[in-house]
Amino acid sequence: MKRFWIAAAALATLLTIQIVSAGMHEEMPAPDGEALWSHITETHDYNTWAPFPGYEGMYEGKSPHGAYLKLYANDIAVKAAEQGMPLPDRAILVKENYAEDRETLAAVTPMYKVEGYNPEAGDWFWAKYGPDGKVMAEGKVDGCIKCHSVKKNQDYIFSQPR
Repeated sequence: MKRFWIAAAALATLLTIQIVSAGMHEEMPAPDGEALWSHITETHDYNTWAPFPGYEGMYEGKSPHGAYLKLYANDIAVKAAEQGMPLPDRAILVKENYAEDRETLAAVTPMYKVEGYNPEAGDWFWAKYGPDGKVMAEGKVDGCIKCHSVKKNQDYIFSQPR
């Protein structure tokens, strides 16, 4: 039984190293609203990313996000989620928030994991953008942290891989 646990720990370590090293060559933005927007729209357009596992297409949302949502994830986040691992440093989730008509984009709300940024809130950098990319909120956003803290045991993430 001891060998099983040693092997399981070694496998978990190896998977974590693979997930983290997959994004090591990529230059990541500073935890800053404008830098993150540039990264997810120009450097690495989030519209080309895969959906977060289990959240393909549009799905119903609730306040404070839109009536309908789309959830994208960078490769680091997708790989970790597919392997059942916590989202590591450099993981980015981007949620498009739509109005009742399912066509009107109301906001874009990413979560960006930055090691050491805010350990009290899972090291997440939070942002909210208008449809035009205008920064509406960024950083250690109290509203985001308070709401998401109910999922602290799930790394502050409501959307779990399905």
